[in-house]
Amino acid sequence: MSLGQSSFGPSWLSRRVLGWVWRLEHAFERARASGRAEDDTRIRIFFVLGLFSAGFLTLAMGATHAALFSDAGRSDYAPAMGAARADLVDRNGEMLAADLLHYGLYIDPREIWDSNETRRALTANLPELTPDRLERALRAGKRTFVVGGLTPEVRAKVHDLGLPGVSFEPEQKRVYPLGYTAAHLVGFADTGGEGLAGAEAALNDDIRNAAAGQGSVPLSIDLRIQAALEDELYKAVGQFHPKGAVGVVVNVHTGEILGLANFPTFDPNQPGKASLDARQNKAANAIFEMGSTFKGFTVAAGLDTGVATPSSTFDATHPFQLGYRTITDYHATHAVLTLVEVFQHSSNIGTARLGEEIGPERLHSYFKAFGLTERPQVELVETARPLTPRVWDADAIASTSFGHGINVAPLAIARAYSGLMNGGELLPLTIRKLPPGTVVHGPRMIQEKTALTLLQIMRSNVSCPCGSGKSANVPGLNVGGKTGTGDKWDPAIKHYSKTRQVSSFAAVFPTDGPLSAPRYFVLVLMDEPQRDKTGLDPTGGIVAAPAAGHIIERIAPFLGVQKRADTNPFAAPAEVAAADAGEEH
Repeated sequence: MSLGQSSFGPSWLSRRVLGWVWRLEHAFERARASGRAEDDTRIRIFFVLGLFSAGFLTLAMGATHAALFSDAGRSDYAPAMGAARADLVDRNGEMLAADLLHYGLYIDPREIWDSNETRRALTANLPELTPDRLERALRAGKRTFVVGGLTPEVRAKVHDLGLPGVSFEPEQKRVYPLGYTAAHLVGFADTGGEGLAGAEAALNDDIRNAAAGQGSVPLSIDLRIQAALEDELYKAVGQFHPKGAVGVVVNVHTGEILGLANFPTFDPNQPGKASLDARQNKAANAIFEMGSTFKGFTVAAGLDTGVATPSSTFDATHPFQLGYRTITDYHATHAVLTLVEVFQHSSNIGTARLGEEIGPERLHSYFKAFGLTERPQVELVETARPLTPRVWDADAIASTSFGHGINVAPLAIARAYSGLMNGGELLPLTIRKLPPGTVVHGPRMIQEKTALTLLQIMRSNVSCPCGSGKSANVPGLNVGGKTGTGDKWDPAIKHYSKTRQVSSFAAVFPTDGPLSAPRYFVLVLMDEPQRDKTGLDPTGGIVAAPAAGHIIERIAPFLGVQKRADTNPFAAPAEVAAADAGEEH
């Protein structure tokens, strides 16, 4: 039964009022007949008060009925006021994201005097307002939401026009004052206050809870490091024109991501205008056959099992048949190489021979211990699963030992190498700023002595004039690293392409000092880079290693890494003399 049909509705009230009026009129007549004038006056006063009370009650009940059961005052669409979100800041408190007060504009055509004037004024002052949306609002017959996200300045400008029927309501809007900077790590939220990508999605509950306490949520990144990373990565992109690129900086002792960059990128203030490719966080969500950067993992397994030492030799004089594959070297040395030389020359043959000695089961167990067979452990919800061999046999060894036949995300590489470089513990990566002095532990991957030896081997690949990573060297910072150039599978020809590749450089600095010394990992990756004006093949040593060196040189001061005497491990006397003289062989 509706309120209008109820025994307590307005019709009931009308009947009661008429009854009161009839009784009061007869009371007046009785008072006059008895000669009591004062009673007549008193009755009239009560009568007037009763009429006012009845009228007020009638109006109140009518308004309640209209509010509860009528559509007259409702808008056809009004965006929900988004849940409040705390500010996102970098590790030094610099602003990355914030809620700011904006306004939604509403139109009630029943209050408009001149539709043409309203149409003209709003169109001239709100270029984002589409004609169709405006026309629907003007013809709606009720108050309608028209456009949101108006800044206080725009709201004031439209308000000053004095347009009847045009009103405003406050709303929160998430803004990203630095635009494209760190877009993929920061992510974005929707108008309802729900995080959709990056830290906004990963830390959604933390951000909302912090807003209730008027606090902020600090992320792990350092904007100074982020700026240097993006600048150098985009310079390399401009030189080699890849279809995509990734840059990552990690503190190996805490797993904190200090910088993360992608190309192409987007503006989180307008994510809907960006392509899916631009919005993709390739560091977390894309997987690649990384090529020779995987050799660091195979060498670590060989050292840790005792299968090899830095002076162990491997025959790379001719191609090597393993499983169904015939393995060759990109820069063939046609020589017997030590383990260090296998690493420096990035020998596929030598690495495959090492993998064969380790054996499929043990190599698989080490790759699993390095976190390479699972999603990268980090808060980001958009991390991708790797593609790994179904069966770990000789054929798998022939491919995976040097980074083919296994596809992983760049963050998986960053996590694994960070574990190798921190003394052998696999730590989760994190986008949260950890409290100063935090000690993080994880499962042991390799022995500490293995980590020390691998640091020296990686340093030798940069310090030695014959090393594939020599172009990443920065005097005084003892940079180490491993190049990677992985040919991409071409489904059209069912073979690996000779022109499309993934070129990368996995770097660590400084490599000297104890395992507990401050140490940082840097990854630069280019997806399908092109030859530049030099005409050289766009390998990892050509396109990624120089960029990594530039990044390291720029970020070292922010990290408090002081320049010191260079080390040159495993170098022959002649090589040391040549390096000191600035010569290259």
